[in-house]
Amino acid sequence: MRAHLLTREQSLPGPPEEVFHFFAAARNLEAITPPWLGFRVVTPEPITMEIGTLIAYRLQLHGVPVRWLTRIEAWEPGVRFVDAQLRGPYRLWHHTHEFAPDPRNPGATLMRDTVRWALPLGLLGAPALPLVKRDLRRIFDHRAERVAALLR
Repeated sequence: MRAHLLTREQSLPGPPEEVFHFFAAARNLEAITPPWLGFRVVTPEPITMEIGTLIAYRLQLHGVPVRWLTRIEAWEPGVRFVDAQLRGPYRLWHHTHEFAPDPRNPGATLMRDTVRWALPLGLLGAPALPLVKRDLRRIFDHRAERVAALLR
């Protein structure tokens, strides 16, 4: 399996505890995901975030309906959390969200996303790699814009 790495950093207003709280609310993921994905959290409320929490989603990838199930693997309020795919479009999806005071911007938080991901189907999935990389860039670009707007 060939794993890929996507990393993003963003300075956001507010202390890490507040910024973490925004990302810890599973429903906020709907607000920061591009509309073209038709992304919906289908796990009923309330969703109590902690190690072991399962969250189910529905979305559309290029018109194909997809069900996605993740589990919270690490949970350190105000510092970091990790979600990992149990079922979904990737062979591997391991997403670490980290929050720390931004040393270049007092009072702000440096939020870092690190995603290790791999495509399914081995060599048969390889032709989709450029499309998936492009889509992930677009998704995380949109996410950065939305988060900046919502946390002003």
